[in-house]
Amino acid sequence: MIKSIEDKKGPIEIDLTGPEGNVFVLIGHARQLAKLLNERRGNEYLDSKQITSDMMSGDYEHAIEVFEKHFGHLVILYR
Repeated sequence: MIKSIEDKKGPIEIDLTGPEGNVFVLIGHARQLAKLLNERRGNEYLDSKQITSDMMSGDYEHAIEVFEKHFGHLVILYR
């Protein structure tokens, strides 16, 4: 689980072949990352409800694409 972006020196790594690759876990990460990034910026730049809704609107690959679109600059997903 992602504890804190602030303590991380490099990108966050998520192994999609393990339990962290479960779509509901990824959705939880998306919510948490959006919240942390919004707190850093002091605004509601990332709408976690819209992101997670988009993630759930398609299949697993679509969820990963949406996750990478918004958080790919912070997270490396391993397959």
